[in-house]
Amino acid sequence: MKKRLFGDSGVKVSDVGLGCWQLGGDCWGNIDDQRAYEILSTAIDNGINFLDTADVYGNGQSELLIGNFLKGCSEEIFVATKLGRGEMWPDNYNETTVRMAIEASLKRLGVECLDLIQLHCIPGTVLREGDIFEWLNKLRNEGKIKRFGASVESVEEALVCLEQENLSSLQIIFNIFRQKPINELFPKVKKKNVAIIVRLPLASGLLTGKMRKNQSFPPNDHRYFNRDGQYFNVGETFAGLPFEIGVELADELLQYVPKEMTMSQMALRWILDYDVVSTVIPGASQPSQVSTNALASDLSNLSSDMHQKFSTFYQQRVVKHIRGSY
Repeated sequence: MKKRLFGDSGVKVSDVGLGCWQLGGDCWGNIDDQRAYEILSTAIDNGINFLDTADVYGNGQSELLIGNFLKGCSEEIFVATKLGRGEMWPDNYNETTVRMAIEASLKRLGVECLDLIQLHCIPGTVLREGDIFEWLNKLRNEGKIKRFGASVESVEEALVCLEQENLSSLQIIFNIFRQKPINELFPKVKKKNVAIIVRLPLASGLLTGKMRKNQSFPPNDHRYFNRDGQYFNVGETFAGLPFEIGVELADELLQYVPKEMTMSQMALRWILDYDVVSTVIPGASQPSQVSTNALASDLSNLSSDMHQKFSTFYQQRVVKHIRGSY
């Protein structure tokens, strides 16, 4: 497992991390504690030292599982969590509610100081007002958090956050189906030396190349209940693509998969070829998925010819179908 510097922090994180949304058990189908711990153990065994979670994943369940797991873990693990999508949403953002959310995450994770707290796709108006960053700087100075960042829905929101003092990271949707950040965001991020965390690298599973149009999902899976953005930004589900079109587009990509890779690994490798990316955080519902994804770290870069083909594919076949903030 290769490691990369996390922005200007001096900390090195595995370039393939683990997204822990699935561990909440409320948006990806049921997952029991035993399997959750197996997923976490498999991640650590494969050299992963970066875990990304949030206070709303399973209403705190994901953080609790990680906190319990860390008690028996001898490795040094970087845990990134988030706030802002629970009781604060959409108009209850103040210093008191932010402080309460951080205190609750500290308790669930069993730590005295958070490695990273991220604003969790909060309203753009709150980001632009900027007060919330002052509160985070205050909590940083108090030793409650080591650093702070923002998980955003659009390039516009990312650029707003980049102007904030002491911003450590940006978490964005970036994959073969979502290439807008390459030209509109990445050059500015490099100048600021801010870490980039990539979520939805496999577009909710589309970029595994294994999904079919008649695929069914359990009722407590966001790929069932948020397919058209009924509950939150449609971009968080299948990268904003209508499901059936996404399956067709993924099938078209199968022709490009190198013999030594799975389609998932190709999709992850494509992301990792951009050195501005600090870590990519595919989730997992099974331990075997963690092992397969981790292998992408050691694969060779894709050729410039393949990158050009994917750029053309995106412009000609994908852009017109994307929905949601971007």
